[in-house]
Amino acid sequence: MDFPLLKSIISQNKSFIITSHVNPDADAIGSELALYFILKKLNKEVRVINHSQTPSFLSFLDTNNVIEKFDAEKHEEMILRADGIIVLDLNQSNRLVSMEKSFCESKAIKVCIDHHQDPGDFADHYFIDTNVSATGELIYDFVEMTNIVEFDYDIALQIYAAIMTDTGSFKYDRTTPKVHHIAAHLLELGVNPTYVFDRIYDQAKFGKIKLLGSSLTSIELFRSGQIAVMVITQKMLQETETLEADIDGFVNFCLAIENVKIGLLFIELKNGLKISLRSKGKIPVNKLAAEFGGGGHINAAGTRLFDTSINDIKSKVIKSAEKYLSEEN
Repeated sequence: MDFPLLKSIISQNKSFIITSHVNPDADAIGSELALYFILKKLNKEVRVINHSQTPSFLSFLDTNNVIEKFDAEKHEEMILRADGIIVLDLNQSNRLVSMEKSFCESKAIKVCIDHHQDPGDFADHYFIDTNVSATGELIYDFVEMTNIVEFDYDIALQIYAAIMTDTGSFKYDRTTPKVHHIAAHLLELGVNPTYVFDRIYDQAKFGKIKLLGSSLTSIELFRSGQIAVMVITQKMLQETETLEADIDGFVNFCLAIENVKIGLLFIELKNGLKISLRSKGKIPVNKLAAEFGGGGHINAAGTRLFDTSINDIKSKVIKSAEKYLSEEN
């Protein structure tokens, strides 16, 4: 990884925009804010702007309300005039949604820092490692290897939240000895793991818990119980007064069922649907997602489809998923 190049890009430029994907998770938010604190230590002009609002359960990471929700009238000129734009935790520019047009038109140096597979061609410089646990781990490595700034609590908290969530609380395959060494260092800097876990996972609104109950009831099993399918409709969201961001992590309950190897979550949107895919072992749900215009990791992927419905696509996705089960066997 050419981190000296990234350090040089940062050193040689003054103003930066930091952004991430639609519906950001803790890896996206944590990586953005960690990099924000790094750049501020270097006296850079920096704004963090996202298409989506920060989920309420991650607001504790941004107590100073650094992250701004994109407003074309307010932010477009900033994006066009910035020296550099750094996109984190995404590898396709369409995941910037409303910001994509301004991003593509900007003459700024465009940098992508990510850990997903199959990146698109949209940046000038890519710092991608698909073997790391999280984009937050890459931010840690960048600081560790270049000594661009000294670690402090503010940076450590963000990186810990990023890594902890993207490793499934340190239980996924990419939970390496190195990851635990990083976590230990972050704890030494003052991060309280109980506090972070509580804020992210144990402070759910009542509506989210009710939605989870309805979602679990919707689960169906296919292919002799090896595929679990969960469905969330707009009606369910309205009845529980919840948002798409509240659904984060629900698909993992599909994989908690005995013998299930592939979990599929279909979410009805106002203008289409979102599909979250999870798998165990070497079943490549990123390839399954790619069949429907999406992507991601081998065991965690997703896609968004427009001008279609769950009823129109559900059986097709399940049929394709069965193919990957057959290949594994």
